[in-house]
Amino acid sequence: MMPARMQAAPEAGAAGPAITDAEFNTLRDWLYSHAGISLTPAKRPLVTSRLARRLRELELGTYTQYLRALADHAEERQLALDLLTTNETYFFREPAHFDFLRRLVPQLPAGQPVRVWSAACSTGEEPYSIAMTLSELLPGRPWAVLGTDISRRVLEAARSGHYRLARTSGIPQTLLQRYCLKGVGAQEGTLLVNRALRARVEFEPVNLNAPLPDFGTFDVIFLRNVMIYFDDATKRDVIARMLPLLRPSGHFIVGHSESLNGITSELRSVSPSIYRRG
Repeated sequence: MMPARMQAAPEAGAAGPAITDAEFNTLRDWLYSHAGISLTPAKRPLVTSRLARRLRELELGTYTQYLRALADHAEERQLALDLLTTNETYFFREPAHFDFLRRLVPQLPAGQPVRVWSAACSTGEEPYSIAMTLSELLPGRPWAVLGTDISRRVLEAARSGHYRLARTSGIPQTLLQRYCLKGVGAQEGTLLVNRALRARVEFEPVNLNAPLPDFGTFDVIFLRNVMIYFDDATKRDVIARMLPLLRPSGHFIVGHSESLNGITSELRSVSPSIYRRG
């Protein structure tokens, strides 16, 4: 088990210790080997801002000491992945993709459940946005949404379906009224996705940089605003692992600032950031 505290080095300042070039490069190599994420030197402030509090909690005065903790304790490795891989997200982000989903879903064959995978779901806003969309489009027809992420901490938050109201401004008013409950009393200022919708969304921990579980196949895979952190070799490996889980003629959606051009020949572009298999 990870000890609550470790032997202290010289006391760090409130902002945490400075990170040396060698320490940053070692952390960067560690993150790449575990998650496939490539950090440029410009991300150095992000690394220190996200890990500084953890070093203070452990009373560590250098990142070298923290690197030893990563080597010795699996729980600390998971926590570091949680801290370094969590990305900003919000409901109905990049609305054009949801417009596309609304056009696509009614055209899908009726003989099987519609399945959508949110492959880097963070705190759950994306899979719940997908679930609201499918629920509106497919009354009486089976459908399912899977949300996965490398961070177990954000998956716990996603499963709860509980959000600050400030994070829910992207939800259309009609969907807000139909699928969400506004907090009162001690929960004022928050929102809860209703139980029926939460039950339709499954959340599982997945490292896209490792062999994938057999989740079956999907009509649509969302992998948005993640590929920008991968180098081309990692992108090719990740896409190659994911493609067997995409149904023939299925669609693969990345972020508007991302592209799969030159990454795979199995997907063809149908519009910016939207690709079709076959």
